[in-house]
Amino acid sequence: MELQQMRYVVAVAETNSFTRAAQRCHVVQSALSHQIARLEKELGARLFERTSRRVRLTAAGEAFLSEARQCLNAAERAAAGVAAAVGEVRGRLGVGLIPTVTAVDVPAVLGEFHRRHPHARVGLSVGASDELAEQVRQGEIDVAFLGIPATARPRGVAARELARERLVAVVAAGHPLAGETSVDLRRLSGEVFVDLPAKTAGRAQSDLAFAAAGLLRDVAFEVTNADYLTRLVAAGLGVALLPPSYVAGLAGTVGSDGMVAIPVTDAPTRAEFVVWGRETPQPVAAAFLELLGIDPADRSGTDGAAGIGADGVGADRAAP
Repeated sequence: MELQQMRYVVAVAETNSFTRAAQRCHVVQSALSHQIARLEKELGARLFERTSRRVRLTAAGEAFLSEARQCLNAAERAAAGVAAAVGEVRGRLGVGLIPTVTAVDVPAVLGEFHRRHPHARVGLSVGASDELAEQVRQGEIDVAFLGIPATARPRGVAARELARERLVAVVAAGHPLAGETSVDLRRLSGEVFVDLPAKTAGRAQSDLAFAAAGLLRDVAFEVTNADYLTRLVAAGLGVALLPPSYVAGLAGTVGSDGMVAIPVTDAPTRAEFVVWGRETPQPVAAAFLELLGIDPADRSGTDGAAGIGADGVGADRAAP
């Protein structure tokens, strides 16, 4: 059994296609298929169900996939450890972030990271805070930037708070509230809202604030992407509560001139965190954290005992 065969299995499983897997691995399809067939013969079990329309893992394939990923990760860690021992940072760094992160200029940090460590490779994924925290817990990515209610803490990971800020109401330029100097949650409760999906960390901060005030609101539109959320607001479909630094960063983008931000007197507060695995990070992740001014070996001041769980909110449900 060879590492390359494992890489081929992972590629087919992730692409659901022998053709796309071969393209990803930069080999001809016949060679990839031949190596997987050899592996299946050695294992005495088929790893994939193949039809003319799709490719799907068998039960044996599911079992093999998990172990293969661990083997490949271990091989990468071994190579990275050897490189670190001779003064080089190599390997793959997995970074996750929410679309509204503003406490860190992520592109600038990645640029400096690449300048210092040109042999490292970076995989960047954008998602929801609770999903990213789980990926860090599972070791699927190394570092993630989250935005969660200020009363919560990421769970099961090492974490450092970067910033916190009170949300602002964002409305279309022609909205009746656009001329107001400030509003409160009671006044906003009568509006139609555009927000992130229910039970996500990005949604929780607003839901908790309205619930604590004894108010209900109508979230008529749920959007998984914050950038598209603002387009719905600019189109006059509803109002939203967003971090002011994120709204300020939209200046000059398409549709940004059609929105107005209004301070909210009793607004919920969002905290931004950077999180990483509780185990000692690999050299490539440690190098990235050091660029953020974080010594991963120093756990004083880090959080991780309680916070966002499967529902994205966590144990502390006090009002922001």
